[in-house]
Amino acid sequence: MKKIITTSKAPAPIGPYNQAILNGNTLYTSGQIAINPETGELVMDDIKTEAEQVMQNLKAILDEVGMTFENVIKTTIFLSDMNNFSKVNEIYGNYFDEDTAPARETVAVAALPKFVNVEISVIAVK
Repeated sequence: MKKIITTSKAPAPIGPYNQAILNGNTLYTSGQIAINPETGELVMDDIKTEAEQVMQNLKAILDEVGMTFENVIKTTIFLSDMNNFSKVNEIYGNYFDEDTAPARETVAVAALPKFVNVEISVIAVK
């Protein structure tokens, strides 16, 4: 059964979607960008800071349903510039144990919402 997941500790949706959907034991998050949920402002000081905010937003959604990054089985990373791959990967890697890291794809795109540099979504299972 589909359950809408919402937390004030992650940015509110900026369109006709929800932060996440829990279907049975599987969580599907919407792509998260670097919006500070407390201020509603973009965090784009540099690509590492931006990626850190994205991961914190994902963490808040996982926390809301009693999951952690250990539960993540698949991630999708969208980058506006593949030259940022190593810096984003460095921050992303801080959240996963390399031996049990999820499946992942990283895709370069022409543009992202609000013209951010990185967007990440996850699928997690309890």
